[in-house]
Order: sequence, then C-alpha cells, then structure tokens
Amino acid sequence: MAPKSEKITFTGADGDQLAARLDLPEGKPRAYALWVHCFSCTKDIFAASRVASGLTTHGIAVLRFDFTGLGASEGDFANTNFSSNVGDLVAAADHLRENFEAPKMLIGHSLGGAAVLAGAGRVPEAEAVCTIGAPADPAYVARHFQESRAEIEEKGEAEVLLVGRPFRIKKQFLEDLESQKLEQDIAAMKKALLVFHSPADAIVGIENAARIFQAAKHPKSFVSLDDADHLLSRKEDAAYVADVIAAWAARYICSGGAAERAASAVTAQPGTVVVAETGQGKFANRVSVGVRHSLFADEPAEVGGTDTGPTPYDLVLAGLGACKTMTMRLYAERKGFPLERAQVTLRHDKIHAEDCAECETEDGRIDRIETEIELIGDMDADMRQKIAAIAEKCPVHRTLQAGDKLARRQARRNLERLHWGADWARPEFL
Repeated sequence: MAPKSEKITFTGADGDQLAARLDLPEGKPRAYALWVHCFSCTKDIFAASRVASGLTTHGIAVLRFDFTGLGASEGDFANTNFSSNVGDLVAAADHLRENFEAPKMLIGHSLGGAAVLAGAGRVPEAEAVCTIGAPADPAYVARHFQESRAEIEEKGEAEVLLVGRPFRIKKQFLEDLESQKLEQDIAAMKKALLVFHSPADAIVGIENAARIFQAAKHPKSFVSLDDADHLLSRKEDAAYVADVIAAWAARYICSGGAAERAASAVTAQPGTVVVAETGQGKFANRVSVGVRHSLFADEPAEVGGTDTGPTPYDLVLAGLGACKTMTMRLYAERKGFPLERAQVTLRHDKIHAEDCAECETEDGRIDRIETEIELIGDMDADMRQKIAAIAEKCPVHRTLQAGDKLARRQARRNLERLHWGADWARPEFL
C-alpha cells in the first residue's frame, strides 16, 4: 500500500464544514499529527504539503485543514478570530480521535504555531508540539494591517490586503488577539516542545522564538532554520523540517508517549510478569516477562481498543497451546516417536449452561476452549492417540483445572468472586 492523501470534511467550532486533507503513510500509521496553517494561508500551502509528505515517509499520518472562511472551508473569515481558530484546531483533533486516532503531535506554522501553543492543553493525547516561525504573542499578526488600524477602530471593520488578497478584518478580531495570554499557556502546556525559526525570517522576528523557548518547560528544543524564509518556500527547507520532526518525535509520539515510555521502563524480575498500561488507547498494556521478554496486550478496535497486541483471552490460549505442544514434544522424544511437528489450534467462546448437563454456574454461561491438534510425522494411529492424550496433562492445562476449583472454593467462602466458569478445563473442552 503506497502513501496516499484523502480529502475529508469535518464540522468546525462554529458549525461550518471545514475542508481537510489526510496524508497517510504506507501501512498502518505509527502516529497521527495535526498541521495548523499560517494566517491567511491554507492547508495546501507548499510548506504544509511538503512537510506532511515528508512525515508520511516516516510513518506519521498528517491531517491538515483550512480554518473557517479560508481555502475550501465554509464560513465567513470576517467573523473568525484567534479563539475560533483554536476551536477549529480542537474540532480537527476531535475528528481524528473519533474516526482514526487522536493526534499525538500538533504542528503549527506562523500564527498556526501560536494556535497550537494555545490549544495544546485541550488535546490531552498530544505528547508533542512543534512550532515553525511562530509569534510569541498572537497580537503580532496585527502588524500586517497597522495602516488600517484607525479605520477598524472607528468603523468596526476594514478591508485589508494580505498576500495580494483582500480580507475583511473586524474590531473583534483585534480585541481577541490582544486578549490572549500565550506565554501562560506555554508554561502550563506540559508537553514536549520543538521550536523552529529562521534568523532571516522577515515576517516574524527570531526574538519570538526566544520568548517561546524561555516560557516553555522542559523537555524543549530549538532548531535554527538558517536562511530559510518564513513560508519555507524552498523544497530543501521543508524536507529538512520534516526529517527533524520525525527524528525528534520518535522519542515522544511513535513510542506511545509518556505513559508507554514509563511502561517500557518497567522490568520484571526473574520468575515474574509485570503488566503496565501504555497510555495508547483505553486497553493497551505492555507485558514484561522476566528480564528479557516483552509483548503487548490490547483489545480490538470494535470494542474500543487499538489492536496493538493480542487480547487477554488470546494470551491464555497462547500459553495453553504452547504448553501442549511442548508437552507433546517431550513425550514423543521420550517414547522415540517420529514426531516432526506438533500444531495446536485453540478457540475460546461462551456457551449456554443448558448445553452442558453438568454445569454449575450462576450466570447461565460458561467458558469453552476448543482444541484441535495436528501431528505431522510417520506415525501410526496408536502413537498419534497417545501423543494427543498427553496434551491434556500439560502443566498449564492442569493449572486451569486447579484454578477452577480454587475459584469455586473462594466463592463458597464469600471471598473474591473469581469464577472461571464451570468445566473450563474439562478435557472435552480443551
């Protein structure tokens, strides 16, 4: 599956339909990122498309969208302001969360950088924030129409020319810009921050990067873009930004974020198993087995998981199946049977109690494990029968049987209601 780009729409903060594009990598994305464009720009500006394309080569999916009233999005730009832009950003994150996966990273260009700094706290799953040529104060953008400031104040609005196009700016837009307390938002963000800025930026001065960096808490990083322009109009500059973001993000988002990093740092002692939540989705867990082995457990997407690993029942079946094949191998070697390969296929489901005449259950359903054994080798029927029979005596099989009895005794004592289900480990069900 090659990288692709899909057109999508979602509902913005003010109820308008916003146009967006989702750039997807080849195969399953390692993480999702949200790109927020610059003032009076669109999602299709060269920097946005080029950086998004570069990130997909690193396995990161990118959603970029047009703010209300810009590009292909509905709505009236004159009725928007910085706060509504932040609201559109949050709506975009909500759309990703509900239809794909919540964004782990927010990337903002110019005023879009200020927007992600202001809105990062409203996207809890985001572990990392990147800004490119961002102002430290949203009111900085008012410099673009300073000559029309008096008319805006007097008449309530004015038409200004930005990047060769006319835009209607209302007084409420200026008032909203000046009401922002961005440096407070940055200090309270509690997310990893990467600041890109060019010393040659003629639109937003390099001093803005210094203010953003100073306001932020660690972890934070700064990357100089040397002689790049504000819009990253050179292909090599946009490609460089994409590569640096991908390398930096691997530490924060592609490993599952802070919770998963904490989980990955957990090491079980010999003879123990430690299971810790990763923070990726609702059910994902990292399973550490002793000091050398680890794997993930999760639930499928249809029940609210992220399908990063087998389910708990899958792991039970895996342990039981592995134990059976090992037991059959040891028995065959001890008996001198020419067993080439043993294979066990297991299935778990629940059946109604009335289907089992000997069941003792309160909820009317019991667990059943069906087992199919395949034995490959030049053996007669008697050898095959003996090998298959020994599988029912494997240690895990016996542990499950003992666990069922223990659960029944505890239930009768009104202790913890640990109910394995009647006949969980009866041979005909294993």
